[in-house]
Amino acid sequence: MIELLTSEHILEPQEPILPETDLFTLGLDSMAMMQLLLQIEQRFQLTVNPSEMTRERFATAGSLATFLREKRRLAA
Repeated sequence: MIELLTSEHILEPQEPILPETDLFTLGLDSMAMMQLLLQIEQRFQLTVNPSEMTRERFATAGSLATFLREKRRLAA
């Protein structure tokens, strides 16, 4: 997840992103969330509904990874 955030230049942090790092303090905004959503859907072949794009789920790399693990588990 952290690789996806940085490799696609969605975020360009000065320090390493840890699972508990607040992504919004690093500059994640609604436009970046949409870019990230597109990358997630392409890379993981998942469909994320707009109603699932909550600040809580996108708050940290850890919360986002937990959300995606659950989505993948339900899709299997």
